Amino acid sequence: MIPPGPATMMRIYLGDADRVHGGPAYHAIVERLRALGLAGATVTHGIEGFGSKQHLHTDRLLTLSVDLPVVVEVVDTEERIRAAITEVEPLIGDGLIVLVPVEVVAHRSDGDPAS
Repeated sequence: MIPPGPATMMRIYLGDADRVHGGPAYHAIVERLRALGLAGATVTHGIEGFGSKQHLHTDRLLTLSVDLPVVVEVVDTEERIRAAITEVEPLIGDGLIVLVPVEVVAHRSDGDPAS
């Protein structure tokens, strides 16, 4: 559980085609974050984007890409996020990790009363 107040969001940008031990890199990252006990993670597929090599990745039919953008987001305390970076960074080939200060307003699990 993340208490209300200041926290940190880590965003990891990578491609859908990135692999770790034959499986999707985003899945390996989420599993590592889960094993570390972080509060939760979300993977989002993008429909278009480009990275440092300026190659356009898109889901448009005429230029269909098999390497669409993927973002893994996780929010937790700054200390836990910074500790997790050393664990997930080796799982990223081409990609980007950014940290964003956020404010947690509410964090509930099943059974927690609504405010």
